[in-house]
Amino acid sequence: MSTIIEGIERRQLRSVPRFGAGDRVRVHFQVVEGTRKRTQVFEGIVIGRQGSGVRETFVVRKQSFGVGVERIFPVHSPKIEKLEVVGKGDVRRAKLYYLRGRVGKRARVAERRWGIEDELVLATEDEAVPLDSEGVAQEEAEDVPPETEEDEDAGDAEEAEEAKAEDAEGADAEGGEGADQADSAGPAEATAEPEGSEESEGEQPPDSEEPS
Repeated sequence: MSTIIEGIERRQLRSVPRFGAGDRVRVHFQVVEGTRKRTQVFEGIVIGRQGSGVRETFVVRKQSFGVGVERIFPVHSPKIEKLEVVGKGDVRRAKLYYLRGRVGKRARVAERRWGIEDELVLATEDEAVPLDSEGVAQEEAEDVPPETEEDEDAGDAEEAEEAKAEDAEGADAEGGEGADQADSAGPAEATAEPEGSEESEGEQPPDSEEPS
């Protein structure tokens, strides 16, 4: 098989809990009815798994009002919203097709009480890692939300406010320099005025000659 096809199929694999024949599972399957979608829960005993990769399937069997019902689910189907392992079965076979010929209590599978915690720990460690077409693991990049028009408008408004603040600071600085110059020139003018007044006081008009 081509490496390109293998890479595409590898990216479609999902992380599912570890389960096998004899385990009781609860499958939350998405059902489409016309324009409506609903989730159907199917709980039963796994009687077999077959296939590999994206084509792997498992068969779940349950007793409904004394009648055996079986359904086949793809392991990596996107329509499976949730897959729960309710209990572990104590069996030594890979296929439990003999349950089809049994009814009532004889169709039950003994539940295993030992070694469950260890398998749950191993299942969390064996989570699928995204791989590229060449089979090299690659980390999932964080999604960076694109900038919207509102963000751009907010940025423009902030820039305009900063420019106004800078203009106001420049105007204040110029006004302060003008006030300083006016203060420095004020006393000189004030001192110049008394000199002129003294000169005016020193110069007295000549006495008018009395007519002879």
